[in-house]
Amino acid sequence: MPLRIPDRLPAIDILKQENIFVMDDSRAHTQDIRPLKIVILNLMPLKITTETDLIRLLSNTPLQMDITFMKLKSHTPKNTPIEHMMMFYRDFEELKSQKFDGMIITGAPVESLDFEEVTYWDEMKTIFEWAHTHVHSTLYICWAAQAGLYYYYGIPKYPLGKKKFGIFEQQIIPTHLPIFRGFDDTFYMPHSRHTEIHREDILKNEKLTIIAEGEESGVSMVLARGGREFYVTGHLEYAPNTLDSEYKRDYAKRDDVELPKNYYHHDNPQEGPKVIWRAHANLFFQNWINYYVYQTTPYDISKIE
Repeated sequence: MPLRIPDRLPAIDILKQENIFVMDDSRAHTQDIRPLKIVILNLMPLKITTETDLIRLLSNTPLQMDITFMKLKSHTPKNTPIEHMMMFYRDFEELKSQKFDGMIITGAPVESLDFEEVTYWDEMKTIFEWAHTHVHSTLYICWAAQAGLYYYYGIPKYPLGKKKFGIFEQQIIPTHLPIFRGFDDTFYMPHSRHTEIHREDILKNEKLTIIAEGEESGVSMVLARGGREFYVTGHLEYAPNTLDSEYKRDYAKRDDVELPKNYYHHDNPQEGPKVIWRAHANLFFQNWINYYVYQTTPYDISKIE
């Protein structure tokens, strides 16, 4: 896809080495079409890794997109160089007067805290309120999914007895939805979290629809406002080696870390991961961009409301 991203973003070189087509700002300006405006609020600690993961998936449609990275003013990342943040990210205050066709809000390593205990919760609430009127369709991932469901609909999260860690089979519930066009009856999704939402809480709210869930992982996708909001409790965007890196990082600190389920060939880290979610991950992001952003967003972006 002709993806408009800032010149010199590290993801450009990484993805070109993977034979994935991306277009930097300089070339995109020569194309006379109205690109979709997509804003990404990246709350993950390893910003460059998450940028690459998301751009890899967004680059698989023929539509031109103008990608903007948003950061929080009330939080300073510890694991990404400040020079990178200053060059490629913009504060919410700089962007709040604009409207966007689509938005992605990522997970964050704060799920052990109550939402109100998160140092940047007040700013998150402001962004959630802004997204309702300034974004046509928003994709909430992992912690952001739990946070959005809590803020908008009062859905609580619950601590798990042990980390939900691995690749889990998902069952599609309303199979007619455009977001699942081209999907098999079941698909797989990476999960890496210490908390969960409960099915019965979602079912009590008529504004929410569970659209995918797993026997082991529980609720994995929730839809609201006809596709203006998608809440995804797992990580379809994860690269093949992400869970491997998490496992080895944690195992280096303590010896009671369990293997990620259904991830390694023969449950042997030495044999590497078996990737069984990548095709559906690409299809999910393509369908979201096509059917819930491009096909329904106003051509005059100022009319988003």
